[in-house]
Amino acid sequence: MVVFTWGHVLRSDFEGGKNGKLDAYRHALASATVSYTLGVWAVEVTTFVFESGGKESNAMDVHNNRIGASIGAKAGSFSEIEPAVRDAVAKGSVSAGHAGQITWLPASKWRDGKFW
Repeated sequence: MVVFTWGHVLRSDFEGGKNGKLDAYRHALASATVSYTLGVWAVEVTTFVFESGGKESNAMDVHNNRIGASIGAKAGSFSEIEPAVRDAVAKGSVSAGHAGQITWLPASKWRDGKFW
């Protein structure tokens, strides 16, 4: 799961390594993969452990993890996951107001780089 997710993240053309589109993609893709292989419950536990900081970025990650978990739960095959997540990010926006829309923070809050 980790190799799959990071392999796609490192090849991605999304900007905003931290708090931007790339971060949203990473969270949604990882959550979709975990949900598909282990179940939504595993995403919920992981999200609770790692995203309970109360910061704006934590709220963004929780939101995107839920969407990723939903994508993974609905996927008919593993090969459907990445294209579905990529499409969801492409349809996302800054501070998305819709519960089913991927979101990220404004560009002024991004930190560049694939690793952080």
